Parts: sequence; structure tokens; C-alpha cells
Amino acid sequence: MITYIKESYLELKNHVTLPPRAESTNLMVVVAVFSILFALATWGVDSLFGKLIQFYFKKLIG
Repeated sequence: MITYIKESYLELKNHVTLPPRAESTNLMVVVAVFSILFALATWGVDSLFGKLIQFYFKKLIG
């Protein structure tokens, strides 16, 4: 386990490069926008299914 951690650290230190700050910021905005859109889509589908289930059981019972 210790060897794995040491090798991982060396890999990060010697072989990983970060993109420029401007590119990181743009990518962060893209991820945030898509996350919000996906959350809104999930909420919308959940609300729709909830209303459909309520409608179904109201018709079934009453």
C-alpha cells in the first residue's frame, strides 16, 4: 500500500500537468451549467411522474 501511494505521488508530481487557469475556468462553467440543466431535467421528470402516479391512484381509488 505504501509503495502504491509513493508511486501515485510521483506520477502526479512528474507526469500530470494542469491546464491554464482560463481553460480551467471555462471548463468549470461548462460543468456547472450542465449540472444545473441535468438537475432541472431530473426534477422535471420526477415531478411529472409524481403527478402521473397521483392522477392514476386518484382515478383507481375514487
